[in-house]
Amino acid sequence: MNAAMTARLIRFQHPEKVLPYLGKLSDHRLAALFGLDPDVYRRLRHDHHEQARSAAVDLLDDPRFAAEVDRLPFAPGQHVVAIGESTTDDLLSWFEILRHVLDLQRPDHGITLTNLAVSGHTTTQALTTLPVVSFHRPDWVLCMLGTNDAQRVGAADGPTLVSLTETERNLRALRDLMRRLPARWVWITPPRVEEALVAAYQPFQRAGITWANPDLDAVAQVMLKQGDLAVDARHVVTRQPFHLDDGLHLSLAGQQAVTAALVDALTDRP
Repeated sequence: MNAAMTARLIRFQHPEKVLPYLGKLSDHRLAALFGLDPDVYRRLRHDHHEQARSAAVDLLDDPRFAAEVDRLPFAPGQHVVAIGESTTDDLLSWFEILRHVLDLQRPDHGITLTNLAVSGHTTTQALTTLPVVSFHRPDWVLCMLGTNDAQRVGAADGPTLVSLTETERNLRALRDLMRRLPARWVWITPPRVEEALVAAYQPFQRAGITWANPDLDAVAQVMLKQGDLAVDARHVVTRQPFHLDDGLHLSLAGQQAVTAALVDALTDRP
């Protein structure tokens, strides 16, 4: 496995989230799962951490954005939880950039961010995380799901991994089951993909999987009609440099754009 692929795996795959029965996994054990020396594993994690922090610094260089961060409705001591899939589980995700933004701009406010997203999760699998979300007693839940539901298998006209009817049921169930907590809920729609890049990406070709924007648009519409605050990421991530070479996952610039859109939305509404 080459260095670029190794770095990509570390960026998106986090075994500690899907193997909780093993208890807290040390860096040595996690490194072994990737076939890496622990020092190499720690360096790759640190490199991603620094990239996300640098993205936050770049955003805060804009005085307007920094002023919005000061006005974010996260009160001192509050707990913000994210649920989602690889776009959020990404070590360079919008949520990780937001973590650095708050640490840099509001370091004394003690706002805790917990990333419960798991790469590859569908909305069906996300339902199984609700006990964990409830355990954290969040004040805010930020939810971006549905990209994997919209994955088509076998061919471009094959079935989606989860039907739209089931996706809608799952998203409503997620929201309804969380209403017993006093947490404020925010939806973030799945971004669109670069369909040409998705179609040309050899690992997707070999696996017989693909994504199409009409399917993602349908998921987004389900979210937008739920009545909670929603950020429509489809209109944020609109340029090809905002995606990686697979056309599916967001580049650091794309993740920055989602972070900025989320901050805009949260400060635009009381």
